[in-house]
Amino acid sequence: MGSTVLGSVSLGYQLIWNQLRQLSAIQLFVGVQNAVRIDALHLLSTLDEVWSDQAPILILSVQSPQLLGDLLEHASPNSPWIEVHASHLLDPTLAERVRRAHQRGLRLIWRGEPGARPSAGMAACFLHPMVTLTPEEALTGLRVSLRKHHGNETPYPLLKSPVVAGHICEAVASRVLAEHCLDHRDAWGVAGWPMDDVLHGYRHTLIQPGQHTVIRLIEAVDADESTERIGHTLGEEPILAYRFVRYLNSAGLGLGTEIDSLRRGLMVLGLSRLRSWLMAQLPQASSDLNLQPVRTAMVVRAHLMDHLLDAGDSDELRQEVYWCGLLSQMDLLQGEPLGAVLGRIPVSDRIRLALLDHDGPYWPYLEMATALESPSTQAIHKLCETHQMSNGAVNRSLLAAMSQVRLHPTKGLLLA
Repeated sequence: MGSTVLGSVSLGYQLIWNQLRQLSAIQLFVGVQNAVRIDALHLLSTLDEVWSDQAPILILSVQSPQLLGDLLEHASPNSPWIEVHASHLLDPTLAERVRRAHQRGLRLIWRGEPGARPSAGMAACFLHPMVTLTPEEALTGLRVSLRKHHGNETPYPLLKSPVVAGHICEAVASRVLAEHCLDHRDAWGVAGWPMDDVLHGYRHTLIQPGQHTVIRLIEAVDADESTERIGHTLGEEPILAYRFVRYLNSAGLGLGTEIDSLRRGLMVLGLSRLRSWLMAQLPQASSDLNLQPVRTAMVVRAHLMDHLLDAGDSDELRQEVYWCGLLSQMDLLQGEPLGAVLGRIPVSDRIRLALLDHDGPYWPYLEMATALESPSTQAIHKLCETHQMSNGAVNRSLLAAMSQVRLHPTKGLLLA
């Protein structure tokens, strides 16, 4: 049913994180190509068909005023949340549709330029404002955070934080400011994540695997879970998965054969020796929650790349494509060039070509998966043309991948 409407739009996405550093929502950017009129009800029914109740909240950021107005007119209270940019509210007709949509129970998100906030007359129509701090506001937030950390030692006793509880903070550039928003000011979420600044804090320290995942894996082995389930969990922790492949191919282990996949490695090693290796990783494992969005975003990219290529029934191909996506940012976690990272493990020529030479059969899918992590829907549309990919097929892959993200209250990210 969604073929026609998905072929007429271009989609991108942004991940929104809560205080636990888990996904609270996925912001879906919707661009309309060639001024085509999109059937809003058709789009909503298509999203309803693919989006699971167990997936994170879906927020539609529609770049066409016409489509936005139609969505506000026809969406039901059970529809995805809809973002309305402040510039659209300058149109009296659209502003009136916002009021009527709010009265029907539609959940709306306000979004504006840096430093802007919703007007008093319209604020009640929105569940959460999505705000971008100006540089001056960001500096104030950092100073308030510093004062809180040092008690009365700082010279800014009269400063008031610009971050308000319940807001969604966008374009947060620093780890300290993200912590201030989520941990000290009870922001509803942070849209995007200051990955560069978080990783910069580890520039002199080797990043360790997440403690929570290591414990989950030990418990899974003790519970005699299937090798497939254990491999799936291992693949959700990029550093641990990379170290595991390095361990499998180490001279000290002496397996005598190159192993370039998690599943084959688990079958060769066995669960008993896996448990011993996991126990050795546990003392150094990291409990830094700020690394969790970094890991999750890497896993989501790998999962999306898997869907884009559509390996069909070939588990081996699907695993290799996923592994290519997972390795694509491993240089950031390892703090060294990607060539050096790949030099320590056996990888296929297809993966090496994609990651180092931006070539080969996997490169178009990696480039597309990376491009989809942005609101630049026009650029995504052009990339579809460059790689001769169907716009509708790319959109269906994106929706299928995102709708399969699951959040467990204690186990974190799960991918169906």
